[in-house]
Amino acid sequence: MNEEIRQLRERTVHLANTLPVTDMHTHLYAPEYGELLLWGVDELLVYHYLVSESFRRTDQPYDEFWSLSKKEQADLIWQRLFVDHSPVSEAASGFITMLNRLGIDVSSRNLDDYREAFAKRSVNEQVDAVMEIAKVERIVMTNDPFDPLERPVWEAGNGKKDPRFYAALRVDSLLNNWPFAVQELNKQGYLVEEAWTEGTKNEVRRFLKEWIIRMDALYLAVSMPGDFAYPAEHHRTSMIDEVMIPVCQEQGIPFALMIGVRRASNPGLKLAGDMSMKSDVSAVEALSRKYPEQKFIVTMLARENQHELAVLARKFRNLMIFGCWWFLNTDSIVEEMTRFRIELLGTTMIPIHSDCRVFEQLIYKWEYSRKIVGEVLADKYVKLLESGWRVTDEEIKRDLEDMYHRNFWRFLGREA
Repeated sequence: MNEEIRQLRERTVHLANTLPVTDMHTHLYAPEYGELLLWGVDELLVYHYLVSESFRRTDQPYDEFWSLSKKEQADLIWQRLFVDHSPVSEAASGFITMLNRLGIDVSSRNLDDYREAFAKRSVNEQVDAVMEIAKVERIVMTNDPFDPLERPVWEAGNGKKDPRFYAALRVDSLLNNWPFAVQELNKQGYLVEEAWTEGTKNEVRRFLKEWIIRMDALYLAVSMPGDFAYPAEHHRTSMIDEVMIPVCQEQGIPFALMIGVRRASNPGLKLAGDMSMKSDVSAVEALSRKYPEQKFIVTMLARENQHELAVLARKFRNLMIFGCWWFLNTDSIVEEMTRFRIELLGTTMIPIHSDCRVFEQLIYKWEYSRKIVGEVLADKYVKLLESGWRVTDEEIKRDLEDMYHRNFWRFLGREA
């Protein structure tokens, strides 16, 4: 290999692996949220990716598995996926990577040794250590004011104690389960009814504004089913047009849509039983066109939607596409998506978010993804070099910092 090319690749990959990032969508929490913050060996092993994979190795009835304690469930998954078979899937290899990077001797293959090592750490120590190893500076949570465990934290004024953690206001129930949302809104003192009256609209707007301000929420967020259509003769269209877009515009925040989930495809697996669906990208197109002054942050779950979504982002500057969500967060698909996104959009997108639910997952998800981003970007720089364009280290750093955090913060209209 030409020495100049070799050095260019080496510098690019090094910077991609070491620059700090903002993780702009997670299901993580700061330590003050207590039991909502999931961490530790057993939580990592009963993560829904590993639960569903483990059931491919057994005829055990679902109910029998769920009746076990978390530790017993973790023991079974460990035996099935790590002892009886090699942990080569993305989620299983990620577990080994996490332990290794935390300084735990994985060669012992003794789960109780791993538990003992974690037991010596406090939650605050673990959060600090994981963020340092993963080189994640800022984390955006997913915050639901209908969650009975989370709401009291905010109402007590403790939701924003750690400056490394930011809020995103989750609005799934308002869009996808309106009867439930009505009950919850009434409990909180908002006078709403299932009929879509002017009074109900005003009260839902008040609810959103009050919670955006309380949380200092960076954006509204919703996970939509794959059959989401817009515009449509449906409650969702009315809610978006008459409540959510007006509130987002008044508060100056984006609306984030994650589209393509089919819930409970296999109910016996509980959270692990959700599936992906192909979606209609024209819904995003219609929203972007109808509301040119409103910013949208969008990701989709089906691989088949990714190219069309990237092309759409070329047409609408109020659309920011992000991440490789859920089942797309595997090495081969992350590489494919990162490559054609850069080819279509340059560095004007957010290539990675972790979507973590258990804190230590930050380590492997960012390590695996950084490596791919670095290699893909290095290929593009080599192509430029072969045409006589030399990229400096400062320019490489600039491009990576755009994708790792500045694109997100600029899109929000906030300082990075």
